Amino acid sequence: MEGKNDIGNRIKHLRETNGYTQKKLATKLGLKGETAIANYESGYSIPKDNVKLKMCEVFNCSLDYLMCKSDEPKNKTNTDDLSNKLFLIPVLQKVYSNLNLFKDDNIDFYLPIDPNMYHISNPDNYFFFKVSEEGINKLVKMGSYVLIQVQDYAKNEDIILSLVNNSKKAILRRYKKLNEQFVMLEPISEDSSFQPITIDLKKEAFEIIGKVVGDFKSWI
Repeated sequence: MEGKNDIGNRIKHLRETNGYTQKKLATKLGLKGETAIANYESGYSIPKDNVKLKMCEVFNCSLDYLMCKSDEPKNKTNTDDLSNKLFLIPVLQKVYSNLNLFKDDNIDFYLPIDPNMYHISNPDNYFFFKVSEEGINKLVKMGSYVLIQVQDYAKNEDIILSLVNNSKKAILRRYKKLNEQFVMLEPISEDSSFQPITIDLKKEAFEIIGKVVGDFKSWI
């Protein structure tokens, strides 16, 4: 196993080669400060797996090279081939109206996904949302993460993330358009306290943040 100092020196070399300050690299990685980079480079700590993957993306190198298991910066396979690449998707801290969703200080961390599983060619309009209530617990448990594709529209039966009446708490529900004036948000829950919400589009504020994509079974 390679030592922390070896890995730290490799990170420092890659950072300097790419012309990044510790602060700029921390920003690119979605970290809250440059102290984490200094700790990596000094050997005081080793990046978590999601940070390692983000570093590989930023430095355009293989994980083996980053972790000093290879002297080849890139794998021999075509790293530009989508089938050999993971996308790092941000997990957001907050989701509410007029918020810049992908602002650095709103990104908690990143989770890697295989784009082939979701037929994603561009990860820029996706984020992970942590389920914080039991409104769809027949599909996904509270505390799990669901993948959201950002869009402001939905089709009947889509599971959407939305805001109702300027609430600061986004909710996941099944979408149904009743007519041109009314839509319904249906729970899919074993908890009977969650009831359908009918929204009058002419009188109430309603905003679709995005829809859930992927197989729910993978999140349960």
